[in-house]
Amino acid sequence: MSITALVRRPGPRLAEGLVSHVERQAVDLELARRQWQSYVDALTDAGWLVVEVAAADDCPDAVFVEDPVVVYGKTAVIARSGAPVRRAETAGVEAALSGYDIRRIEAPGTLDGGDVLKIGTTVYVGRGGRTDDDGIRQLAAHLPDATVVPVPVTKVLHLKSAVTALPDGTVIGYPPLVDDPAAFDRFLAVPEEGGAHVVLLGDNRVLMAASAPATAALLAGRGLAPVVVDISEFEKLEGCVTCLSVRLRQ
Repeated sequence: MSITALVRRPGPRLAEGLVSHVERQAVDLELARRQWQSYVDALTDAGWLVVEVAAADDCPDAVFVEDPVVVYGKTAVIARSGAPVRRAETAGVEAALSGYDIRRIEAPGTLDGGDVLKIGTTVYVGRGGRTDDDGIRQLAAHLPDATVVPVPVTKVLHLKSAVTALPDGTVIGYPPLVDDPAAFDRFLAVPEEGGAHVVLLGDNRVLMAASAPATAALLAGRGLAPVVVDISEFEKLEGCVTCLSVRLRQ
């Protein structure tokens, strides 16, 4: 399987990015740019083809390139964020999806890609501040071959701010931030907030944040190989390793 990752560089207004469940902290833009490059390097080191989406410098949150789209097979659903200021981010992402069947979330529905967790043919969608019932209904209509499962999200920005999945389909999350662990078939509690987020690199390698060393040890004990990157400046803006890329598996 070949994997392409869409990424977008941090823009000059990154420090102005939205925060909703955390207190605002000062963001070091130059450090963020170095961290972003290290993240990209980890993807290329794993053998992925990295494609850079056109810059959107007027959009502070545009580096979180996962949110404007949901890709399932050869279908790409262009999102409509519950944060109106983020809707201008979609154009550049859509332009990078040549060859995909483009669908859209239409008004008044809202949906962010960060609220969508795909495990095989099951698609969990967080219902929270950025994604509403109409957005979930529209997504399900666009993905007729998937089983779309709404789950509540009230404690974090997006569903994938709370949980992601290991290669075997086990959902991992930091319990204080997960509304309903029972919503998932298999759930593994991790000891750190940053440990709830992994990108599957293949061959049991999982990309994860340096802020979660105890979780890295836990996952290593399960036979996985953590690949650790420091994304501290993006974590200040409620970002994580999943939202910095869109993974296209072909």
